[in-house]
Amino acid sequence: MKPIPLESTTVTPTALLLPTYVQMLQALSGWLDKAVKQMLAEQAEALLSVRLAPDMFPLATQIRFSCVQAIEGVFRLKGEAFPPLVEILLDEGRNAGDRAGSMADAQARIDETLALVESQAATLADANPGRSIAHSLPTGMIFDLTVEQYARDWAIAQFYFHVMTAYAIMRNQGVDLGKADYVAHMFAYLRPGTMPSQ
Repeated sequence: MKPIPLESTTVTPTALLLPTYVQMLQALSGWLDKAVKQMLAEQAEALLSVRLAPDMFPLATQIRFSCVQAIEGVFRLKGEAFPPLVEILLDEGRNAGDRAGSMADAQARIDETLALVESQAATLADANPGRSIAHSLPTGMIFDLTVEQYARDWAIAQFYFHVMTAYAIMRNQGVDLGKADYVAHMFAYLRPGTMPSQ
């Protein structure tokens, strides 16, 4: 299937990806906080080993892979090698079925990722949307993309896949989350006086 040709947008890949990573990683951290507050300690810790389906990775992995996607996206836009944290996160994520870690560990990884992504924002110039990226996977497959195609067709989709799987696991296990938790960043734009009363 050939991709649908889309006209280039006025929003640069950098301007699109960086806020998305920060907003949604902050949301993910908030969901974990809610789980810890709403559940008994052992239930919250056990949540990290829960999967949506037997052939899917558990919550602990979804958190690590969300972080990986954010870091990889930033460093691919910069055209630089990934920092060592990526391999650490991948290793933890792949082995989370046996060693899920703790909620504190998961929050620490999100915090590290946010700090890294935010530290790169000041030095990350807008990448040339037409620059080529050869995106290789461990399976040996290689995708030849422009920066714009990478941001639109891979980076956003992969990041949201892991973030939304984490959300779905928590909701499925009874954590009281709703749309407001998912789009918490939108409240910065709320017109005063328009919040519905309880």
